[in-house]
Amino acid sequence: MEANSIPVVSVVIPMYNVEKYIEQSVNSVLNQSYHHFELILVDDGCVDNTLDIVNNFTDPRIKVVRQANRGLSGARNTGIESARGIYIALLDADDYWATDKLAKHIQHLSVNPKVGISYCPSLFIDEEGVLLGVGQFPKLKNITKQHIFCRNPVGNGSSPVIRRSVLSEVGCFGMNKDKYRKMYFDESLRQSEDIELWTRIALNTKWQFEGISSPLTYYRVNDSGLSADVDKQFASWQHAVMLNKASDPTFFKQFYSLAKAYQLRYLARRAIQSKSKVTAFKLIHQAIYCNYRIILQEPSRTVMTLCCAWLKFLPSKLYSRIEKFAMLNFGNSSIKQ
Repeated sequence: MEANSIPVVSVVIPMYNVEKYIEQSVNSVLNQSYHHFELILVDDGCVDNTLDIVNNFTDPRIKVVRQANRGLSGARNTGIESARGIYIALLDADDYWATDKLAKHIQHLSVNPKVGISYCPSLFIDEEGVLLGVGQFPKLKNITKQHIFCRNPVGNGSSPVIRRSVLSEVGCFGMNKDKYRKMYFDESLRQSEDIELWTRIALNTKWQFEGISSPLTYYRVNDSGLSADVDKQFASWQHAVMLNKASDPTFFKQFYSLAKAYQLRYLARRAIQSKSKVTAFKLIHQAIYCNYRIILQEPSRTVMTLCCAWLKFLPSKLYSRIEKFAMLNFGNSSIKQ
């Protein structure tokens, strides 16, 4: 793409002290088979060597936008407002893409005019970029408001490619000093900002969510994320989803407990990964008690989480052997949350 031509898609990468990952992330965009994009790198107040690494890139499609730290939502909003493309692709700085990601998503959106958010499965990688053998393989078609609210099929912040018109429909201006600033992601949220936006879109627009089958996103599972305080994560999720309650109180009355159960199960799985066995045990039982329909709707995943929580009390060497066996035999088909 020529430097002055209008891009079809704008890729937005928020950056905050990501010197370890940013080169791989940027290269995964520059190496895309689809070339008609711009890459907007939002410096959200970096104080490490991130900008030094970014400045080594000379591709004219790259644009760096700087701001004082506003958090992930604020950095994404700044990037979206700077974007010129008719599609917005989000990529977190510690993740990266397969080379044909943009091509496949743009093709998907081009032939499906009612689809506003295109997403895909993701493969999990560790801190060093090594595949973990598991990933997020969500439902791809016939996505309902209930599914978005309860299961978040988009999965993570590096998966979606979104029509700009969808974001324009749900965006709003801020208050006080931000009264001239357009916001799409809620900047009051430090977690669960994705599900808040997807729920807002689902409840207030007619745009469809739909996925493509290829796993095109590599999602980094870092130790700090796994060991984060699950109580804070759950409180953040509750706050985020309740922001949309006024849009459809009847919908929330019908599905909130089910969504809560799925979130508790997700946190139980995170606790298992972070070796917090007591927390995992507590959370999976809370999830089932909250709404038993998670067993009826997704029996294999719920029972597997329950079994893992119990097995965590075995001697660590024995558990590791069982875990290794499960990864080898079931890992590639593992499904999100």
